[in-house]
Amino acid sequence: MTSRSSQPLLLFDGVCNLCNAAVTFVLDRDSTNRFQFASLQSQTGQEILRQLGRPTDQFSSFVLWENGRFYEQSTAALRVARHLSGGWPLLYGFIIVPKGIRDAVYNFVARNRYRWFGQRDACMLPTPELKARFLT
Repeated sequence: MTSRSSQPLLLFDGVCNLCNAAVTFVLDRDSTNRFQFASLQSQTGQEILRQLGRPTDQFSSFVLWENGRFYEQSTAALRVARHLSGGWPLLYGFIIVPKGIRDAVYNFVARNRYRWFGQRDACMLPTPELKARFLT
């Protein structure tokens, strides 16, 4: 992954309504345009899943590529929150909670996200203004 931009890249489940809402949430609070985005179903997302040795047909994790390292699940979410505007960086304090506990909560929501929030038939399409921040 050394050939891509040095900007942090956030990978998400492109057909999950909760995940798409989370991306919109980040976009609205990323005042410095720090993050780039790609769905896990995209060519970029699939390449990264292969590099991580993860199945390319399971999209239950939020993945962050930042400073040459991959972060997943609750750690990825907290690292993203740390860079948002407003009071959201305070959530990073939860990093002190043991990863097993944080990820258990994360996985509970991930397992139920389609049932609770629904899903789309296709991946999210960014607006023309945001298109440059999304990788395919």
